[in-house]
Amino acid sequence: MKSSTDKHKKEKNGINVFVLLFCLIILSAVLTYIIPAGEFGRTEVDGREVIQPDQFSFVEGQPTGFLDIFSNIHSGMVNGSAIIFFVLIVGGSFGVLSATGALDAFITMLSVKMAHRGKLLIPVLMFFFACAGSLMGMSDETIVYIGILAPLAVALGFDALTGFAIVTLGASVGFSSAVMNPFTVGIAQEIAGLPTFSGIFFRIVLFIVLYVAAVWYVYRYAGKVQKNPSIALYGNYQPGAQDAIENLSSKMATRHKLVLLVFLLNFVVLMYGVIKMGWYITEIAGLFLLFGVIMGLIGKLTPSQIADNFIKGAGQLIGGALIIGLAQTILVTFKDAQLMDTILYYTAGALDTLPAALNAVGMFIFQLGLNFLVPSGSGQAALTMPIMAPLADMTDVTRQTAVLAYQLGDGMSNLIFPTVSFLMAGLAMVGISWTKWVKWVFPFMLIQVTIGIIALVIAQLIQYGPF
Repeated sequence: MKSSTDKHKKEKNGINVFVLLFCLIILSAVLTYIIPAGEFGRTEVDGREVIQPDQFSFVEGQPTGFLDIFSNIHSGMVNGSAIIFFVLIVGGSFGVLSATGALDAFITMLSVKMAHRGKLLIPVLMFFFACAGSLMGMSDETIVYIGILAPLAVALGFDALTGFAIVTLGASVGFSSAVMNPFTVGIAQEIAGLPTFSGIFFRIVLFIVLYVAAVWYVYRYAGKVQKNPSIALYGNYQPGAQDAIENLSSKMATRHKLVLLVFLLNFVVLMYGVIKMGWYITEIAGLFLLFGVIMGLIGKLTPSQIADNFIKGAGQLIGGALIIGLAQTILVTFKDAQLMDTILYYTAGALDTLPAALNAVGMFIFQLGLNFLVPSGSGQAALTMPIMAPLADMTDVTRQTAVLAYQLGDGMSNLIFPTVSFLMAGLAMVGISWTKWVKWVFPFMLIQVTIGIIALVIAQLIQYGPF
C-alpha cells in the first residue's frame, strides 16, 4: 500500500493542472503575436447573438504584453465569478449533506443487506452511484465508498477490483450522462445560453444505456472471478475483509432517512423551477443553499456545524473553482487580442472536412483529449464552451449537441487518465496499479465511446435542442 501511495504522489506531483494551465496562458499570449486577429459579422436570432459564417475578415490585432499575462488572471477570475460562486455554494451544500452522515448510512445499509445477495449487489449499488454521479457530480467522494465496497466484494468471493469498479464505473456513467449534474451540464448550458437542464429526456435514455453497459461489464467479470478465483489478480483476497463487513450496521437513523428525502425533494423542486419557472444558476444556487441548511438542521447539526461544513464542502472545490478562473484567463487573452473568431474560423474549416453528421463527434474527440490537461468538469466547460457554442452555430450542430459532446468527453476519459486525482487515489487505496486498471477498463472505455458516438450522431440527426 505504501509503495502504491508513494507512486500516486509522484505521478500527481509530476502533472499539476495549475502548472499546465499557466503554461497554456503563456502559450495563448505567445499566439497573439502569431495568429492574425479576425472578426465575424454577428446577428441576433431569437434573442441570442449568433455568428454569420460568411462574414469573416482579418483585422488589426493587439498582442498581449508581459504584464497583461498576469493581470488577465484577475480578469478571468472576475469573468468566471458567477460560475465560480455557483460551484462553491453547491459544493458547500453537499458538504453539509455529507456531514449529516445520511449518504454514508445509506450506502452502508445497502452494503450489509446485499452482503448475502451477491447477484443483486452489483446492479443495486451501481445504480446508487450512477444516480449520485448524475445528480450531484460524485467523483472525489467515491474514495470514501471504495473503502467499504472493496472489502465487501472480497468477502463475497469477488476481488477488490470488483468493489472498486462498482463504485468507479457506476459514478462514471452517471457523471458522463449528467442528467442533472450542476457542475457539468448546468455550467455548460449556462455558458451556451441554453435553458438550464434542458434536453433532460435524451440524457435519461443515455443514462440507462450507459448504466446497463457498465453493470453488464462488471457483472461479467465478477462472475468469472467467483467461478475461478485464481484469475482474481487485481487486489486479491485480503485477511479481515469479512470482519470489516460484520462490523457495519444495517440500520439507518430516522434523521438520515429524512435528510435523504429532503435531498430528493430538492431535485423535484429544482426540476419544477427550471422547467416551469425558467430558473438559471442564480436561483439554483439559492435553492441548494436553502436545502443545505434544512438538511443540516434535520441531521441535528448546530448552526455553527452547518456553517463549518458548508465551508469545508466549498473548500474541497476551491481547486476546481480556480481552474474555472484560469480557463477564463485564456479566453480573456484571446478576446482582447481578437483571436477567438480566427480560431473559430479555422476550426470550422477543419470540421467542414468531416461529414455533417460527424461534426459533433469531432467535438467529442477533442473534449476526450482535453480532459488529460484539464481534469475538471466545470473547468473544462468554462474553457471550451465559449468556443464550442458559436462553433456549433457555424457547423449546423445544435448547441445542446455541443454540450452533450463536452459532457461525454469529459466524463468518459475520467476512467483512464492519470491526471484524474480521485482515480489515482482510489487505485492506491485498493492496491491496483494504474497500468493493470487501464488494461482491465479499456474495453469498457471503447464500449462507452461507441455509445457516445452513436448518441451524438442521433442528436445531430434529430437536431437535439431546443437549439
